[in-house]
Amino acid sequence: MGRDAAGERPRPLWRNRNFTVFLGVQTLSVAGDSFSLLAMPLLVLRATGSVVQMGLLTGLAGAASILAGIFAGVLADRVNRRALLIACDAVRALVYALVPLAWLLSPQIWLLYVVVPIGAALGMVFQVAYVTVVPGLVAEGQIMKANSRLYGTYSLANITGPVLAGLVSAMYGPSAAIAADAGSFAVSAVGLCFVRPRSRSAVAGGEAPPSVPRAGWDDVLVGARFLWRHPALRSLTVLLSLLTFLTLGLNDLIIFHLKHDLGQPDSAAGYVLASAAVGSMAAAVFAGFARGRLGFGACWIGSYALCGVAIALIGLSATVPTVAVTATVLLFCRGTAGICSMSLRQEVTPDRLLGRVTSAFWTIHAALGPVGAALLTWGAARYGVVVVCLAAGITCVATALCATLTPIRHPRPELLPAEAGK
Repeated sequence: MGRDAAGERPRPLWRNRNFTVFLGVQTLSVAGDSFSLLAMPLLVLRATGSVVQMGLLTGLAGAASILAGIFAGVLADRVNRRALLIACDAVRALVYALVPLAWLLSPQIWLLYVVVPIGAALGMVFQVAYVTVVPGLVAEGQIMKANSRLYGTYSLANITGPVLAGLVSAMYGPSAAIAADAGSFAVSAVGLCFVRPRSRSAVAGGEAPPSVPRAGWDDVLVGARFLWRHPALRSLTVLLSLLTFLTLGLNDLIIFHLKHDLGQPDSAAGYVLASAAVGSMAAAVFAGFARGRLGFGACWIGSYALCGVAIALIGLSATVPTVAVTATVLLFCRGTAGICSMSLRQEVTPDRLLGRVTSAFWTIHAALGPVGAALLTWGAARYGVVVVCLAAGITCVATALCATLTPIRHPRPELLPAEAGK
């Protein structure tokens, strides 16, 4: 383990009170999110029986998230980040609590069209701010390990959360599950009051204090400019835009394949998605080791190449266990590459820009995702899952191989200098 800026050996993460509290409350919050992820569609179905309204609500949430992402980085870089995290959780607790309170009287579908977009927008702001806070909770050499730890516990929460949500919904109704989510946000807000992240500009060798804020769109676009100037981040942003286009709709393809092609009941889809989350947990354990031994380039490129193979095999899988295994490999590869990518951004981005760079990165490479998901599902309905998965898998492998021609291939791209100019 390396030493911090003062030359002292950093404390292990399990002895870092700030990080431990942050990890605990955010894991609880992620588990709470799983409650609403299951309960919101159930509320719509019970009240209207309309799948179209479910899709409309999901699309509205996605649009709100992307719109918030444009400005989330400016907020994260211009205000107190801990206060921003607390405010997002506190407001989400209040907003989500409105749903079970309203349902005590009678179902109010219109309220969901207000609550869900607001919750999605606040969630995006929270995620951007959360990425900027992590480097201030751990020593400089512990960022990769901290992200792996967070990713692992979040994956565990995403396994147990839906199970608990299903039990609560069955016993007390979906509105009770949403009430539990509101409670998790409230606990998270209180817990964050006890977290004290430091500013990396305060440590030796850190960045200079923030300059006078720029005005208008120039301030919003500064993150995109930073991504473009850094050779590795520029290549990552471009390639991940295509990879997100190919992979965002994979859950829908898996469910459609199980239901339509293999004739399986709904429980089979739950079994596959829950077991596949084990791949995310394995990625949390493996990513730091892989990057340390193989280097960033081999780890990221190899992960997405194997991801493409797994996508192709999903369409060819003829049994539930084989679908589960390939889905597990898929999430393992995506998780490993994702942890490496996020850690690289945190390592090379000045603290004063980290919010805007994170916001720009997510907004740009996620923009094509909804279009890709729509095309993949349309193609599966028209040509079959086998054809679509083979095409998506081969394209994914080809995209990963293209990365060998870019600065991503370097084992330590964090050492590459950014290009001069605006």
